[in-house]
Amino acid sequence: MITGTMITGTTAAPLAGMAVARPAVDSAADGSEPSRTSQAVALLRAELPRLHTPGGDPDAQRRLCAGMRAAPAADQGPSIAARTRFFDGQVLAAICAGVRQIVILGSGYDDRALRFRSPGVTFFELDHSGTQADKRARLHAILAEDESAGSPAAGEHAPVLAAADFTSDDVAVVLAGAGHDPGLSTLFLCEGLLVYLDQVGTVRFLASVRGAAAAGSLLAASLVTHADGLDSDAVVARGNARRRTAGAEPWRTILPAAGQSDLLARSGWRIVRAVDAADLGTGADPGRSLLVTAEPAG
Repeated sequence: MITGTMITGTTAAPLAGMAVARPAVDSAADGSEPSRTSQAVALLRAELPRLHTPGGDPDAQRRLCAGMRAAPAADQGPSIAARTRFFDGQVLAAICAGVRQIVILGSGYDDRALRFRSPGVTFFELDHSGTQADKRARLHAILAEDESAGSPAAGEHAPVLAAADFTSDDVAVVLAGAGHDPGLSTLFLCEGLLVYLDQVGTVRFLASVRGAAAAGSLLAASLVTHADGLDSDAVVARGNARRRTAGAEPWRTILPAAGQSDLLARSGWRIVRAVDAADLGTGADPGRSLLVTAEPAG
């Protein structure tokens, strides 16, 4: 049970008025266009019943999805529901514990900065420039609508958006430029991102996140896994063969749980808790997704 702040529940309603169709083309591989994968995830998430803080917007995800024409990945629904439950819980726990900085890596159309809006808490969101430009426009429209409805305070808690290329940029440097204080404890969320980086890139990326993590910080991450004894490259190839957006946004890293844990350790993170997504009661397949929290090592 979460204590320290009032948390309110909400039940999702159908996405009335939203056009949902397969895009004519996938998003650009260089990140200059909005991510179709991120849009598909957001559309699925908009259907889920979720909690929100008293000052948060329970309709935030639906509002961010207005007019999207991505095709929801229905087969990913149970896994995304499990991830959503896990990461929502991490955000609420951090806010209740007094954490004042939350960083969302590969944020896409994540709505948590609006849904869990709380006094004194700053959300930083990092993603490719194309997705960030589209989300910034959507946020501007939402905040303008709220202000015209007599809720000007909503804009005071708007997330800080920054563009980043996770294959090359130093996350600590990008965050510093966005106003993140590396001396304060931070919750870092890395949901559905690491599968898109190769193993070398994963270690480099997570090590750069570690460079922005003060004592008391926590990393929450989703790791795509497979059973021991399988060929990881073959698993990745089969997964990409089933994906509409694989050409622009291919999966690159799927490993046994021990292999994923090793990547985090090599990056300077120590796993303190791990749960199979299947254990969260959403119908996710066992052994496919590991949800972890980790603290800076050393």
